[in-house]
Amino acid sequence: MMQSIITDDKIKLISEQINSINDAIAKQIGMQKYRIWFQNSTNLALTNGYLKISAANPFISSWIQNHFSDEIIKAVHTVTGTDVKLSFTIDQQLNGVQSRLRFETEESEAALKAGRFREKPKRVKSSEISPSQSRRLKLSLDTFVVGGPNELAYNSAKMIVNEEKSQFNPLFVHGGYGVGKTHLLQGICNAMFEKRPQTNWLYLSAEDFANQFVLALKTKKLEAFRNRMRQTDLLAIDDIHFLASKPSMQEEFLHTFNTIDLAGKQVILASDAHPKQISQLSDKLVNRFVSGMVVKIDSPDLDMRCRICKQFLQRLNRPVQVNDNVIQYIAENLVTNVRELEGAVLKVIAFASLKNENISLTMAKAVLSEHMERCDPIVHVTDIESVVASYFGITTANLHSPKKNRTVALARHLSMFLTRKHTRMSSSEIGRVMGGKNHATVLLACRKVEDMVERNIDINWQSPSGNKISKVKTVITQLEKSISR
Repeated sequence: MMQSIITDDKIKLISEQINSINDAIAKQIGMQKYRIWFQNSTNLALTNGYLKISAANPFISSWIQNHFSDEIIKAVHTVTGTDVKLSFTIDQQLNGVQSRLRFETEESEAALKAGRFREKPKRVKSSEISPSQSRRLKLSLDTFVVGGPNELAYNSAKMIVNEEKSQFNPLFVHGGYGVGKTHLLQGICNAMFEKRPQTNWLYLSAEDFANQFVLALKTKKLEAFRNRMRQTDLLAIDDIHFLASKPSMQEEFLHTFNTIDLAGKQVILASDAHPKQISQLSDKLVNRFVSGMVVKIDSPDLDMRCRICKQFLQRLNRPVQVNDNVIQYIAENLVTNVRELEGAVLKVIAFASLKNENISLTMAKAVLSEHMERCDPIVHVTDIESVVASYFGITTANLHSPKKNRTVALARHLSMFLTRKHTRMSSSEIGRVMGGKNHATVLLACRKVEDMVERNIDINWQSPSGNKISKVKTVITQLEKSISR
């Protein structure tokens, strides 16, 4: 009898832990993603230092493993105070929603591969196409500060707005964080709404596209999803690089793009990298993207940074007077992106308001001194890959490939090392970007480079101009100087 009571208590404790872990996962990744990927689609079991995650099908299991592993481990640690390893399995006995999803996913993926989604969708009411048409987005072209680094992208956007049918499709805008890609996409949508109110437009991120696609699979509403995406006059997708390493979703988007393009409608896309530099993006999509207008937005120059600060001040609810010498100081010292500039201006204004003092250059220097010291330039993985590839005379595609010759392997290891050092990306994230490698491969590469640096050994590689040899510290110093420019 006593044994039975103990067993029941243990079962109750385990059940409570699993419920708490599920709650913690939902908090880590957000309730919307939790409902799509975990709720009614997985079972969790905690035993012997492992968290076993049983999923309804390989599609869900692979997605969770590739996108939520770090968050799951953190959630378990939050609940139990211990670190666990993850184990993924497919549970064929899952029924109800899971069973239906399994068959839907398998059938949908088979249909994607067979190209059966090319069928023309049924027309739906315009009110069903884009809920966003009923409201304006936050950013407009009127507030987009134009200068040399973004002039071509801006002019391309104006052509799309002013012409009934643009000369290029898609418009593909790429650049680092905070340079105005989202501003440009939202500005085009708002301008189209003002100039041609009857236009059916839809703006969303690639992650939203992916989540809505999965939700449509789970709820058997694929036709409605396709109608909503494909029957638009203008489809704007932000962060399109999110679709990398997701073949089924890439295929779905390809057919969406083709349908819109054949109808003579417009697609505009934004990414943090050139299409050819996005790892694990299908050749079909890359070819479609580069067939249109691919334009890069660079970081704003000094004149643009000053104008951005002034415009930000004008957009405040209560405009604040700030002397030009203060704006010049901020613009000269913060050179990376718009968000950084606006944050600095806001910090100075807040301090002056709190102290009830006028804003002066002396005050700005004192308030921003710590900000300037800690605000290192933001470095993105694509910047690192471009610099490393150029230095070693290879392409970024080589870095993502399975090639293992000495030059490519050395360049790949240094890319992983520098990305780990200069970004906040986890080992798993770096591995996914670098051609789908696992986190253990990244850690091994970083340790290998660290050992090379500690001993400052000579490294040699084959460049287009012949064999080269140099100390590893010298190479890394040169690479870091190029990255920071």
